[in-house]
Formats: sequence, C-alpha cells, structure tokens
Amino acid sequence: MNDPVHVLQVALPVPLPQLFDYRPPPGSGSAMPSDVGRRVQVPFGPRMLVGVVAGVGPSTNAPAALREATGWLDAAPVLFGELDASLRWLARYTHAPLGEVLATALPAALRRGEPLPATHAWAWRLTGAGAAGLADLKPDARPRRFAALLEAGPRDEDALDLLLERWRPAARTLAGRGLVERIAVAASQLAPQPHPGPIPNDEQQIAIDAVAACNGFASLLLDGVTGSGKTEVYLQAIARCLAQGRQALVLVPEIGLTPQTLARFRARLGVPVHALHSGLSDAERARVWAAALRGEARVVVGTRSAVFLPLPQAGLIVVDEEHDGSYKQQDGIRYHARDFALVRGKALDVPVVLGSATPSLESLQNAISGRHLHLRLSRRAGDARPPAVRVLDVRKRPLEAGLSPELLAAIDQALRDGGQVLVFRNRRGYAPVLLCHDCGWSAHCPRCSTPERGHPMTAHAVGRRLQCHHCGHRAPAPPACPDCASLGLQPQGVGTERIEALLAERFGDVPVLRIDKGSTRRRDALEDLFAELGSRPGILVGTQMLAKGHDLSNLTLVCVVGVDEGLFSADFRAGEKLAQLLIQVAGRAGRAQRPGLVLLQTHHPEHPLLLTLVRGGYHAFAAGELEQRQAAGFPPFAPMALLRAESPHAEPPMAFLRAARRVLQPLSGRTAEGAPTLTIDGPVAAPMPRRAGVYRAQLLLSADHRGRLHAALDAALAAIHTLPEARRARWSLDVDPLDLY
Repeated sequence: MNDPVHVLQVALPVPLPQLFDYRPPPGSGSAMPSDVGRRVQVPFGPRMLVGVVAGVGPSTNAPAALREATGWLDAAPVLFGELDASLRWLARYTHAPLGEVLATALPAALRRGEPLPATHAWAWRLTGAGAAGLADLKPDARPRRFAALLEAGPRDEDALDLLLERWRPAARTLAGRGLVERIAVAASQLAPQPHPGPIPNDEQQIAIDAVAACNGFASLLLDGVTGSGKTEVYLQAIARCLAQGRQALVLVPEIGLTPQTLARFRARLGVPVHALHSGLSDAERARVWAAALRGEARVVVGTRSAVFLPLPQAGLIVVDEEHDGSYKQQDGIRYHARDFALVRGKALDVPVVLGSATPSLESLQNAISGRHLHLRLSRRAGDARPPAVRVLDVRKRPLEAGLSPELLAAIDQALRDGGQVLVFRNRRGYAPVLLCHDCGWSAHCPRCSTPERGHPMTAHAVGRRLQCHHCGHRAPAPPACPDCASLGLQPQGVGTERIEALLAERFGDVPVLRIDKGSTRRRDALEDLFAELGSRPGILVGTQMLAKGHDLSNLTLVCVVGVDEGLFSADFRAGEKLAQLLIQVAGRAGRAQRPGLVLLQTHHPEHPLLLTLVRGGYHAFAAGELEQRQAAGFPPFAPMALLRAESPHAEPPMAFLRAARRVLQPLSGRTAEGAPTLTIDGPVAAPMPRRAGVYRAQLLLSADHRGRLHAALDAALAAIHTLPEARRARWSLDVDPLDLY
C-alpha cells in the first residue's frame, strides 16, 4: 500500500475558516514539514494570492485533482516558532480565519509577495557639489545648518532627529539640488553613545528592581500618576534587557507619541531605536519587520501592529498608556494589542510591563486579583507638583465660542505669566451642526442618516464646508436653507476650529496652534507644531491627541471645555473613558518647576463622576465603577462578544442575526443557581444604525465564564457560516468589544 502523498495546506487571506490544499510548486519536490511558515503564491479562482503554508499532510482530495502552487516566495520560513504559535492562538481566540490572522501579522509588502528586504539603515552625506557649494548657502537657514552637520561625514537619520528639528524638508531641498544624498549603511555603524539618566526616586527604584527581578514571564502594572517618571522605569528596564543581549519591544498608542519617545530613547540607549507605525511607507515597515526577524533591531517603538513583530531574542515588552482604546483593532481581525502582548510575553517567557496613569478597569481588576504585580508611582518625579483642579460652573454664564469669561481671564493671566495654555475640546471642526435659525433644518449626512434618525454633518471653515466625521462625506454648505430658503443658517455648537478662531483674535500676540486630526495629516506635522510653539508663551487647542503622553514643560494651564456630552452616554464604558481622558489631559499641566492649574468647565458641577475625580482621583472612581460593573454583569466580570452585520439594505443584517440567534440559543445552559450560562441580547439596530451607506445591526453575547463563551462560539460558528442569510450581509465577530457601536 502506497503512503499518502503530502500536500501543502495553505492559509489564505480570505474570510473562510479553512486551509486550502495545493501541490508544491513545479520542481520543488515533495511537501516537507520544513515548508511550514513559508510564503507561497497560489491560484485561487481567477486570482493569484499570497498565502502561508500552515501545515503539510495528506489531502482529502486526490492529489492529481489539486491545483499546483505557482512558486515559493521565501527560501526559509518567515513565520515560525513562538510567533507562529501565538498567531494560531489569536485565530482561535478571535474565531477568525487563520489566513486572515497571518496576513494581518505580515507587513503589506510581504503580503503582496515582495521579497524580505535588506535591513540596512539610512544616512545622509554631502556630495562633491555640496562640499564645494556649502559657503553659498544662506547663513543660519535650516538647509545651511543641515549641510553643516554633514561636513564631518555622513550622519544617520536617528542622529539627525536629535541634532536638528525639521531637518527632512531641508534634506529634500538640498537633495533636489544635488548637494546631499541619502545612502544605505549597516545599522551596526549607527550605535549612538548612551547618556546617563536621572537618579530614580524610591518608588521608581522599587519598580525598576521589580522588573529586574523577573526571571521569565511576569505581568506588571506600572500605575503611576502623570509625570511620575514611568518612562524612566521603561528605559532602565530596557537598558538591562540590552545588557543581556536581548530585544525590547515598546508599544505606544498613537503615532504622535512615537517621535517624542524615539528622541528620548535614542538619547539614552546605546543602540539604534527603530520605529514602526502607519506613518511609514510599506518598504520602511517591511525593513523594520525584517530587522526584528533577524535579531538586528534591538529596540523597536511602535503602535498597535508592532505587537506582531518577530522577536527571536526577546527580553522585554512594554505597553505604554495600556488603557488606550487605540490598541484595539476595530475592523478586520479585532485583536487587542495589549492583551496579545501579554500572550506573547508568556509564550516568549519575558516580562510584560503595562504602564498608565489611568489603568483600564480590566488591568486594575487583574492587579486586584493577583494576576498582575501592581507597582504604584504616587508622586511626580523631581520637584514637579500635581496641578490644582477647579470646576467652573457655567450655568447662566455668557459663553464665547463655548468659553466662559472666567476661562478667558485665566488664559490671559497664564500668558502674562509667561506660561503656555492647553484648551481641550474633544470635537474637531468649527461646529457640530449647521442649523436653520428660522425653521430648524439641519445638515445631515446622506450616507449615514436614516428616515428615523438624522446624523449631522460637522461644519468646517467657519461654516462654509460640511463633512461627516464618520464616513468622510463632504459637501459645500448651502447658501440658503433647503427647506424654507431662509438665509439664517448658523453653525451651532463648538469645535476646535471655532475655539482657535476666537483665541487667535483675542490673543493675537501669541501663537495659537490647533492640534487635531485635520491639522496633523502630514508626516511630522505634530512634531513641527510642537517645535513651532517651543517654550514661549502660546496656546494649544486640540482634541484627545493632546491628552496622550506629551511632555510640555512650560504648560501651566489646562482648560477642559465640553465635558458634559460624556456624562450621560448610554455606553457602559463612557464613564471610564471620560475619567481617563480628564485625568490624562489634566496631567499635561505643571510637569516641570512651575505649578499647574486645571479648569473643568461644565453645566453639571454636582455630577458624581466629576466630584469623585476632583475629590478622590482616578482610583476612587475606578473602585466605585468596578462595583457597579460587577453588580451589572459587565466586563471585566463577564466576557462579551458582539456579532455585527451590515448591508446596503436594512433587512439583511437583521435577518442574518435572527438566524444566528436561533443557532446560538440551544447552546445556553443554566448554572447551579439557575442563571443562564449564555445570555443573548438582540438583534437590534446599532447605536449608529447607518454608516457610509450601509445599515448596521448587532447581537450581543455574554457569559458567566470565558470558557463557556468560547465553547458556544466554537460550536455555533461553523453553522453560522453556512446560513443562507450569511451570504446576504457582511458580518463579523468581535470578542471582548470595547465599543458597542
């Protein structure tokens, strides 16, 4: 009897929960176990796809009937060992097709089938023409200063980041004139000299010693007030990791935090520090991924997707601002980078440090239950003091662009004292609504509104342009009301643009800079805005981008405008998000020698959340919120999963979810006390029932135990995939959802 012929079992980036059998490429011989983890190009229907070999084994079909793979893309596996095992765990946990999970973990260039790139670094040098023409450049101009840095020889880009702000435009200008050129150099040539840091205080030293004492995997929650020196703890832990010849991965929540973190890390550590975030080109991201795979990238600072980097010599994983919602992927494979970092840390047997001034309730509960070692930093580092916090009652007070006279007076005084001011309003644009004063008509998004519920478009450019912040639809503001032809169209409400316009008019002798999604689209835009402000008196107006980790040493006043919208949300996480946001933005004030002041402007000064935060701080709020979550059966005490469906028509999503409920319903049993082990709520229309032209509905599952939830999903999903209704709606599963939207 002949042995069965083994074939390649290929994971493809398609929404089907299965592997696909192919014969090996022509001339490559038999399928071997050593092929697992290699990328391969295969025909799939009329298309050619790039997949990853997930297994080798006998085919369920006759080998001769199988299609042949086109060719290998790698000589050796690119996904293997711990990373391969962790990604398979993620596929099981999220109940997602393995092919889509593996594709998510690979950089876009590798997903397209491009070869694994060379892992050199970049430097700049003067050309012959540049050396000869140096004296002809305008003195003190940035191009002249940039060229002067290259007189002694090539400078790598990491060093240039530390030596000259906004050097890249100057480099492009000079390169266009043939005076400088970019060259590839070995990364090992670029190791900067490490610089000593400050002496840690006693709380920091305890935390540093706790990380150093970890022998293998441990999860540590570094719970420190804003300005308490959490980054110093990270740096010392990373330095120890490097001394052992191992790699360190640092996750940050936003691209905007990456330049500041990189600059500080590069100034302290004696190795090149790599960055990985969506602001890089596909080629740059692939180079960092390959450098990590080869063990050349010793320290990487990156956003959410950096959690998928291969770490063959891992020694430490840090998740900064671990509470931040941007660590959760909201489409495609809905993973949480913080949680997956913990999974990888355990598999790699290395410590994982979670840092935050406002830890998520999940992490706090894990610390309370003993799953995380809880490290507290209760005071600011150095001589900095916590800011004073005052609540401004604006009931019956006149407001200009949403700002009270007391707030404007405080801004004026802070500027006169030579300080900087942050005015925080978590809504971009000029005004949230364009309204007809005569008949009440308002501008609604045609792609996100339903007959029962209109979704307003945000007014931009002093009300002359309309934009939907959910789907991106844009339109000019009508010259007159479409309903009554009145000319009385008025922007209603306040956004960052409107506040910026008022403050620029009122305080014209200082810079007024707006920092939100609209003003920071360009690469390095955030860094350039901070550089423009410098340390001189000025005003920053912005959204939550300003609340995350930025260290502005001359900022003495923080004004929080418009907190009231978050006080009465139906989302059970709304209170936690608002508390974290307020504490984080308040923590920007008084981080150096000068004292700070935080003004919270509200129409609800007696609201329990505000009173608790002002009087007891974040942990007092968290203690009460955890009690309420436990009583209500919400996370972190009950696991949840959200089944979402959408379609251009209203009925298919509801029909699919009703059918899915019928599949799931028999899987719910009863506990010894008679409570259901699986609770199914819905289907119902999503809180935003239409978005970008598609209707949306959802089905919420919760269980008394995580194992029961996953067992029910394992048992039901195969049948749900085969439902006739599943072909008429686009659907997805979100395990541990952050937003019920």
